[in-house]
Order: sequence, then C-alpha cells, then structure tokens
Amino acid sequence: MAVVSEVSPDGKKLTIKVKGRFDFGKHQEFREAYERKQRMPDSVVVDLKEATYLDSSALGMLLLLRDHVGGDDSEIRVVNTSSDVRKILAISNFDKLFDIT
Repeated sequence: MAVVSEVSPDGKKLTIKVKGRFDFGKHQEFREAYERKQRMPDSVVVDLKEATYLDSSALGMLLLLRDHVGGDDSEIRVVNTSSDVRKILAISNFDKLFDIT
C-alpha cells in the first residue's frame, strides 16, 4: 500500500502516511484513508516522510481532506516534508491552511 492510515489508541488522531509519488494515482487510496473512518478523529497528521513527489492533484487532495475534516476549524498537520515539498506548499499558500513541518 502506498497510502497507510492509522488511528491513535485513544481515537483522537489519524495519521496518513504517503509513500512514493503523491499524485492523482493515489487519489482513491488517500480518500479511503479518511473517509472510511466511522468517527473522524480530532486531528489529522499527513506524514510525507516517504513521499518522493508532489503535484497539483496532491494539493487538491489535501484541500478535500481539509473540507472533510471541517474546513477552517480543522486541525491538520503536514509533517516530515522535504525542502522541495515545503517550497511547493509555501508557493501555493498552503502554509496558511495547514501546519507544515
């Protein structure tokens, strides 16, 4: 699996790990990682440590996640980003929508 999700033992945090290319080919897997949860956790972490590439469809997927979680009230962190990915997210002003580290 290129997209792996796990919920913390207390059920309050969902972590979604993306491996390889984060592009349209991951769309279905990424959506299933959060849509199939019976109860949406309070916070979501998107771990891009093993992501090798990110394109505009990945940005769209992050926006869909944000809308699903609750829009402006959502707590979503994008972690373990490479410097190149951070640049893409900053240029796209995603640093205003997500907590990026």
